[in-house]
Amino acid sequence: MKEQFKKFLNEDQDPKSIEKITAKLQDLLMKNEEVGYIGVQKKPAITVFPDSIVLTNKRIILCKPKNLGLSMDFVDYDWEDVAAAFVKENILGSEFSFSTKSELTISIDYIPKTQARKLYTFAKEQMDVIKSGSVLNTVVAEEIVETQILEIEEIEEMETEEVTNFAEIITVSQTDYSAENQQYNDSPETSKDKSLSELSQDELFEKLQNYKKLLDNGLILQGEYDAYKKEILSHM
Repeated sequence: MKEQFKKFLNEDQDPKSIEKITAKLQDLLMKNEEVGYIGVQKKPAITVFPDSIVLTNKRIILCKPKNLGLSMDFVDYDWEDVAAAFVKENILGSEFSFSTKSELTISIDYIPKTQARKLYTFAKEQMDVIKSGSVLNTVVAEEIVETQILEIEEIEEMETEEVTNFAEIITVSQTDYSAENQQYNDSPETSKDKSLSELSQDELFEKLQNYKKLLDNGLILQGEYDAYKKEILSHM
């Protein structure tokens, strides 16, 4: 028997039962799984093959011998599925019970009182560990969600600023084009011939360049530019 299981023998456990359970557990324990406590039935009458319960840091394992002790049934329950633990002390030993989240209640009776109390204490400690881990995971999840929300809000704010800036650029550009267009439209059409005829060659050429700028900026059509060009050239 391994040294780590000898500590359970000072609580009225049957050494032979512990030895059998220990031998079976070697193949059942998972990686990083450690036995916390073992409780063994002690009925008033002589019981050659008592039931036992093993609590580890990962699960609860019920061990029930069968076929005159030649084999054993194992049923386990993960701590994540355990909802509560109970101890009921009777005259002839105690009953240790636990319920699952699926509303299933499992009990093992005739457990010595000292063992039952330690089973209950260990079970509560493990459930507190699971609960603390769940709370921590919830807090971490909430922090992640809050971070994602802040990132989304920052992106939306940046996009809003970009749209606003773009709108300002468009507004200013349109104002500039309107002012420029208005500048060229201020000359009365009725006095256009007279104005052109009074302009010098350099002034006519400059006026033609201005119309070309309007055409390049999309403020007048090609046909309009051609008409202005023809009219100016006729005075040069």
